[in-house]
Amino acid sequence: MRVRTVLLSGLLALTACSDNIGREGTILPAGLRLSVGDVVFRRGGGFTSHAVLMADNGGVYSHVGIVADSAGQLVVIHAVPGEPDFEGDEDRVKMERPADFFARMRADRGAVYRPLDSIAARQAAHRAVAIYRRHTLFDHDYDDSDTTAMYCTELVVHAYSKTRRPMSGLSRHHLHLVGFEADCVLPSDILHCKDFKLITTF
Repeated sequence: MRVRTVLLSGLLALTACSDNIGREGTILPAGLRLSVGDVVFRRGGGFTSHAVLMADNGGVYSHVGIVADSAGQLVVIHAVPGEPDFEGDEDRVKMERPADFFARMRADRGAVYRPLDSIAARQAAHRAVAIYRRHTLFDHDYDDSDTTAMYCTELVVHAYSKTRRPMSGLSRHHLHLVGFEADCVLPSDILHCKDFKLITTF
């Protein structure tokens, strides 16, 4: 079971990074204006990022989150393993500043996509905050039918599924590893959803 967890975590999420965000900087462009409900994508340069891209049939990004409002500040909510905030921290849904989500140590490429429906955007962001506040753990089994734990794309899709405009025409990838088989949503599946428009890539 532990071997499978390690393989899947390496396949579908970025690896752990240190907390020296201020020293390393961010790839987030200065002056870029994010909006509540935006779906943000990133790609790292490490082994696990490349593994995701291979599983995603040559996809461009390896991780995804959703922009929300927290006490008047924009944040990114995302489900990720291997990025503890403190010793003993569990793999879980995190809330962090956009600059931290796009820290250079975690990302070498990024993109922002905005939903066409602004009301659905606010509804999805509100749902994502609720998922974070219930201390949702990362889903190492990648089981979309169980929302007590979530992986990165599952969180975004689920948040929008509770709005007046769920993601339409969403495809999935069939993954088959030793001792594991599942149909999962990968970043490119969300990227190709027609309910969003590209704001920028960087």
